Amino acid sequence: MKAGLNNVQVTDITMHLEPDSVILRDPTGNHTIQVLEQNYRADPISESLLLSLNEGKTIDFLVQRENKQEIVTGKIIRSGFAPHNYMAMRRYGSQYYQAQAAYAQGGSEQPIIEIEGKLRFGLPGIPLFPSLGDDSVLKPTLQWLLSTEQAGLLRAEFSYVTGGLTWEADYNIVAPDKGDAVDLVGWVTMDNQSGKSFENARIKLMAGDVNKIQPGQEYDRLQVFATAGAVSVSGQPPVTEKTFDEYHLYTLERSTTLHDRETKQVEFIRASNVATKQIYVYDGVKIDSNRYNGWNWENIRNDYSYGTESNPKIWVMREFANSESNHLGMPLPKGRVRFYRRNDDGQIEFTGENVIDHTPHDETVRVYTGNAFDMTGERLRTDYKIDLDKHCPQPQKRTRGRPRRRTSLSLDHLEHSREIRFLQKT
Repeated sequence: MKAGLNNVQVTDITMHLEPDSVILRDPTGNHTIQVLEQNYRADPISESLLLSLNEGKTIDFLVQRENKQEIVTGKIIRSGFAPHNYMAMRRYGSQYYQAQAAYAQGGSEQPIIEIEGKLRFGLPGIPLFPSLGDDSVLKPTLQWLLSTEQAGLLRAEFSYVTGGLTWEADYNIVAPDKGDAVDLVGWVTMDNQSGKSFENARIKLMAGDVNKIQPGQEYDRLQVFATAGAVSVSGQPPVTEKTFDEYHLYTLERSTTLHDRETKQVEFIRASNVATKQIYVYDGVKIDSNRYNGWNWENIRNDYSYGTESNPKIWVMREFANSESNHLGMPLPKGRVRFYRRNDDGQIEFTGENVIDHTPHDETVRVYTGNAFDMTGERLRTDYKIDLDKHCPQPQKRTRGRPRRRTSLSLDHLEHSREIRFLQKT
């Protein structure tokens, strides 16, 4: 850097960088850097872009005719270029995207070339363009006009937020053929569609309900933040966890390379002999979605016909404590849980899956895995009265579960009433 004004160009960035998130600073605080101007160009040179830049001009086309090639001259009447700029879509939302899609579907992306006074749709051959100007970009580029008071080498910190990077957690739980002490393995799956590869990156993953504004459309996706040269790209156990602000930060201890358009998986938790419990839950109320469409729970409960229909399904749920005494204790990020049980022939069989929410340590994980095959439930309304003083109905109900095999099972009963009083329990 020289004292005064400096023009700096950076190309080692992602295709989905958010320019207004850029942070450039001297981490030591010894130099003062002022960004007087920043330009972000995200339309790298392509055939369609060069056609657009040469609209109204005459260029040569290389045409293959049987066993020989020849040059044909044509004037570009319409390039057909429709810029699908990520930043424009992010800023202007779904309406911009729909307009661009309609433009493409309407055939306007097809170029029109004039050859010998006649118009033709499509290119007659391979276009041969004149040389590029100095302001052309071959990849997404940030251009800065910087001001500094001191001359010399400056090692600056460059950070930004980018799209195109996502991660999620997956858990595989295997139970033995008999018993409920399971083995648990957790994976982190990272997907890089950012347009940039990260070589020997230190990867940190943030879990929690991180609010991220998406103009025009909301996505319930975990975000990965990237810094220059890293994914918050910043190398015992493969992954360490710590509390960070109101979230949890998971750091991959070993440096790894995350290529563009690559999906990478890393194991982040493994535990054996985890005590679990299988429970059965019966929610006997069958709600007619057509009848009660748009109703709130208060209105549904006060309706005379509420509770007259019975749901026969009994839920099968699996729960376990996320505690150190249960060989776990690491805060578990939101993700899919798959359950397997080992058969008596040694093979493992898939028995259900669901999604768990972010679960702190020392909390209970409870997952619905399906409905019991050999059990049915029954809920009957035996009486119906209205308490005029409380202005609410007081129905009496009887529920029961019927196992179709000889076994003793405990059944948890779920009710949706405001006040519940059990007259008899068996």
